[in-house]
Amino acid sequence: MDMQMEWSENRALLRGTAAGTPEVSHENHGVRYWTFPLAVRRLSGREDRLNIIAAEPLLARCPVRPGEELEVEGEVRSFNNKSGRGSRLVITLYARRLAPGEGEHCNELHLAGVLCKPPILRRTPLGREICDLMLAVNRRYGRADYLPCIAWGALAEACGARSVGDGLRLAGRLQSRVYTKLVEGESQERTAFEVSVMRLIEPEEERAEAAFSPRWARQKSE
Repeated sequence: MDMQMEWSENRALLRGTAAGTPEVSHENHGVRYWTFPLAVRRLSGREDRLNIIAAEPLLARCPVRPGEELEVEGEVRSFNNKSGRGSRLVITLYARRLAPGEGEHCNELHLAGVLCKPPILRRTPLGREICDLMLAVNRRYGRADYLPCIAWGALAEACGARSVGDGLRLAGRLQSRVYTKLVEGESQERTAFEVSVMRLIEPEEERAEAAFSPRWARQKSE
């Protein structure tokens, strides 16, 4: 794989249940943005609770009410939390489309970017291999999102063999993980968000997928 990658990709499709009432997040260029949690069931029955950010015009066309099923198309975003409270790296799903949801819950994510830190390959206490990655995914206008990724088993070995600067294209899901951190002698419960790598996509697979991908997958990120 080429060391320098001229492409990037960041697209997600989530289908789940609105788990809270939207609250104002911030305002940018005269547009207010709102945030709300979306609960997405895994096949195991466990839920990932993911933070969605949506522009006010989107919410006007598709109001979000707790308990209702929703489908969200968008891209994963990151920003540094400098408040000193909670996680330092905040991961959200920026919505480009909202619609009422129908059918099974869904959590599909496709990313292409560049490894910006050395992969960390390790073993769990039970002996299973796991690899931690940090993927930089370019946006337009020179900005980038830095997304923590995690791979298991044979995928962990494949990811662990990569180097800083290598391009990586993957399919996976966005997941939440609750953990406990000791802060000034006090235990605090926090939530981390990361990309669970399900598959690495090689160039020949990419060409085949482009020919048969659904409408939402063909849309380019802005």
